[in-house]
Amino acid sequence: MEARELVLALLSLAFLPVLLIIILILVLAFMGKSLGTREAYMRLLLRIFDYGKQRIQKAEKKRTEREKEELEDMEEEEDHNESNDPQENGGLQVIERVSMLSIEEKKLPKVFSLSSLTKQFTLMDACELLNCGMEAIIEDEVTKCFAAEELPSWNLLTRTNANYHYISLRLSVMWFTGFFIRYFILLPFRVTLAVIGTLWLLLSTAVVGHFFEDGSFKRQLNDYVSLTCYRILSRSFSAIITYHDTENQAKAGGICVANHTSPIDIVILSCNNTYAMVGQSQGGFFGLMQRAMSRASDSHIWFERTEAKDRGAVLDRMRKNVGDDTKLPILIFPEGTCINNTSVMQFKKGSFEAGGIICPVAIKYDPRFGDPFWNSSKQGMVEYLIMMMTSWAIVVDVYFLPPMTRQENENAIEFANRVKAEIARKGGLVDLVWDGQLKRMKVKQAWKADQQMLYSRRFKVD
Repeated sequence: MEARELVLALLSLAFLPVLLIIILILVLAFMGKSLGTREAYMRLLLRIFDYGKQRIQKAEKKRTEREKEELEDMEEEEDHNESNDPQENGGLQVIERVSMLSIEEKKLPKVFSLSSLTKQFTLMDACELLNCGMEAIIEDEVTKCFAAEELPSWNLLTRTNANYHYISLRLSVMWFTGFFIRYFILLPFRVTLAVIGTLWLLLSTAVVGHFFEDGSFKRQLNDYVSLTCYRILSRSFSAIITYHDTENQAKAGGICVANHTSPIDIVILSCNNTYAMVGQSQGGFFGLMQRAMSRASDSHIWFERTEAKDRGAVLDRMRKNVGDDTKLPILIFPEGTCINNTSVMQFKKGSFEAGGIICPVAIKYDPRFGDPFWNSSKQGMVEYLIMMMTSWAIVVDVYFLPPMTRQENENAIEFANRVKAEIARKGGLVDLVWDGQLKRMKVKQAWKADQQMLYSRRFKVD
């Protein structure tokens, strides 16, 4: 009984400071201010990561030296004659990967006639192309876009070092301390803030939509409510956001397009501006949120992905919103799926057929503090949110690029590719031509036929 009373006393003592901290966070979110504690927290984490990196490098150096000494002892005992071979590593051949050869780079001798074909073509002419194909099977540039970004050093998160067993006692103590802080201190705080932010979003948008008539005051009130909601939600991930060139951000009646890494991209962008969302109609809890947002503003566009007529209606709605100063700027992720923030994949042309001004945005996350990539084919939403809330923080840079318009004699696909190239350049991402939906579907037969045709042309007989 005494132990129970002691526990209750300790909880009651801790309740007031926790409550005061939550109230302070909410007040700062409503005011759009920050005390700089998250930035100081980020700098402290960087120092800890740097210390851990040094310890890992020191342990790796000792291990390498020990293995080298063991190898030298073995070579002396066996009187190995090939000890200077750079391809040897403990008697095992090391596979060295050369730069991948594309079909365009393969130069075959020109064939002048059918009779000379047998003289000019040998089996070796196809070996490099076979090597290119085998490399693509082992590691192609598309599949690795749907895996977590690799880190140069461990950030004390187990999921970023699957092969971790034991490095040193100090690092193990640091990991256990970090685990306790993330799961038993930060996680409860973050879940509480997420619940408060979500409830505030549902309640405030319902009030704005039900009690106020359409007009400038309702739009201003909706802007304030939206900004405060997303600022609270961003604090549930300890998001540290740096906005660059905010004078280029989308205005009313414009279209904002950005690369897509995570569902929290919406939260990151909506902390600085209010946007009209375009997305698939959902059921359940997310459907409830969509309806609440639609009551506060009629600028949001929801559709059924399987309905062809809905796709046409979405484009019509977008065209009506473009250039209308009473409508919120439209936020679109043209890739249509989440990519691991190392690349930008094919942009769907529909977003660029509506006309008007396109405001590109490059979103670049710092994976050292937590990987925000959502692999929807392997992770459920709840699992993903828990992973985000148990990360150290979400550190991100948002670059607003100068507005772009479609040029004369430029079709929607060319315009989309030009915008994508600018986003990739600004964000330091790889610009890929592949469709992001390849993680859910097979390669189109037309693409296979194009590669086969390209190869067959090299054997054309005059």
